[in-house]
Amino acid sequence: MFKKITLSFVAFFGISLFSSASIDGKTIKHPVQAGESLYTISERYGVSQASIQRINQLQTNQLEAGTTLTIPTAITASDREWMAKLVYAEAKGESYEGKVAVATVLLNRLDHQDYPDTMYDVIHQVTPSGHYAFSPVLDGAIHNDADEESRRAVNEAIAYRGLGQQSLYFYNPATATSGWVATREQTIVIGNHVFAK
Repeated sequence: MFKKITLSFVAFFGISLFSSASIDGKTIKHPVQAGESLYTISERYGVSQASIQRINQLQTNQLEAGTTLTIPTAITASDREWMAKLVYAEAKGESYEGKVAVATVLLNRLDHQDYPDTMYDVIHQVTPSGHYAFSPVLDGAIHNDADEESRRAVNEAIAYRGLGQQSLYFYNPATATSGWVATREQTIVIGNHVFAK
């Protein structure tokens, strides 16, 4: 099953008192202390070892004391549930791969400087002109329970956070009400959704 999940994604594309970590925008800067490992740091911040390796472009698991690592924003259990609810509402008729792609858009927005700093705010964003980022927030579908496939898709997107084509948007050309999104650079089409950045 793990192999199947991994292949579907590839197709798409508490702080210690002794730490002097600092928050810089949407990431945390962590100076590596003697004896620390990727495992202990990932456990401390609640993010995967792989995401720490990717964001810091580490080729090995070896850490050198005194270097500073960038730690991506952690995704809490509450964040995962909100993501799963949005994935279910936006992509319930789409393939598993399409659900992973929608979840990945949420993570890409969270990591992007032009979007809010929390997953809740990314999902519930309303532009200054009054437009909702995601229609299920406007119509209330965001409050429906997510299914297990949507939850699995969210977990897979989190596991591979930072990979893919950095899509920030998705839309269904048959139902989209704004022509603006169609002007964005298309990254991939999965089922009825066009993804773009």
